[in-house]
Amino acid sequence: MFDKRAILQNHPLFGALGAALIDQLSAHAASKRIKRGTTIFSKGDQGTCLYAVCSGQVKITVPSGEGKDAVFNLIGPGQIFGEIALLDGGQRTADAVAAKDCELLVIDRRDFIPLVHREPEIALKLIEILCRRLRNTSEQVEDVIFLDLPARLAKALLRLAGTDARNHKVLITQSELGQIIGVSREATNRQLRDWEKNKWVKLESGAVVLLDPEALASLVDAARPARA
Repeated sequence: MFDKRAILQNHPLFGALGAALIDQLSAHAASKRIKRGTTIFSKGDQGTCLYAVCSGQVKITVPSGEGKDAVFNLIGPGQIFGEIALLDGGQRTADAVAAKDCELLVIDRRDFIPLVHREPEIALKLIEILCRRLRNTSEQVEDVIFLDLPARLAKALLRLAGTDARNHKVLITQSELGQIIGVSREATNRQLRDWEKNKWVKLESGAVVLLDPEALASLVDAARPARA
């Protein structure tokens, strides 16, 4: 079993708290292991818990009436999710599904909200997280409207690779990539195969290795609409 206190101490949201508050929060936090493919919560469920990812990856999706999913975010180690419904006590706004085997910390709303009242810094950090995610969602909508498929796919891969993109392996399936950028797996695969011929990427089972991130970045730059 993993050390809950150590995880909270190293977490960007909780790490700034004093030792006494971390001890208190650790006492209330529950650890949970989730198998890949498990639904953690569904859109419309009542929001009663905040989740912190210790290991693995969680996919935040919204299903359509046709059975397709739109992927809004991939949550990795050191990140939290479930904060919207936790704060207002309303319904979940999306599905959360384990994209990999996960270890999670779960903090109940009735334990967390009093802590927010006592520690305004936590509220400010939550607002920062919410604003960042709202910006990301707005950017995704803009990308669908303004960017063509190659630019959207390149931008998604670069974002998932992070700051050190050279020879970086992005652990994601082609279906998940298609869901992020709003196209079919087949269209995603065709584009990736073209890039593989150019030696811009290398395709592996459940992963894409970025061999030439500069070439991908140039596609995004060329496709950006001119600003007035």
